[in-house]
Amino acid sequence: MNSIDKNQSEKNYEDVSAGKAGEQIKKMAEAAKSCFFCTEIRTGDSFGVRPMSIQKADDDGTLWFLSAKDSHKNREISMNPEVRLYFQGSPHSDFLFLTGVAEISDDREKIRELWEPIAKAWFTEGENDPRISVIKVSPRSGFYWDNKHGNLVAGTKMMIGALLGKTMDDSIQGKIKV
Repeated sequence: MNSIDKNQSEKNYEDVSAGKAGEQIKKMAEAAKSCFFCTEIRTGDSFGVRPMSIQKADDDGTLWFLSAKDSHKNREISMNPEVRLYFQGSPHSDFLFLTGVAEISDDREKIRELWEPIAKAWFTEGENDPRISVIKVSPRSGFYWDNKHGNLVAGTKMMIGALLGKTMDDSIQGKIKV
């Protein structure tokens, strides 16, 4: 790697771990609001991939979802709890990939905490629907692609760079290790 490449990569690459990893996961998961939730068991027409709404992201990066007890997803998690999650928070930033371990429970208190009225579209009996379960995903590792100064600054830099024919990169990326 020549000195120009090394300097450029040092400006936009930052691995995060421990507390900072949890903060990064929470920030990006909340921006995305949903993800592709992939189980390691690839069955049916979906091959173990489905979109899921994120109900909550904890400060340590733990992610929470509501799911039907009788779903393919729950069955697949019970056979192998390893999962992969893919997020996109906006067209130009907030990209996140995570590996983790999923755990299913029917903790009624947690269901009440996570419940939102829109979930009634899937659970017609409301928050007391007996089919509801909670999926807790504990992330292990991943990778992120983001920007340093927010979407407005990054977008402005992109437009100015395009007008000037000059790179004004505001991106940041790195490994996540929880």
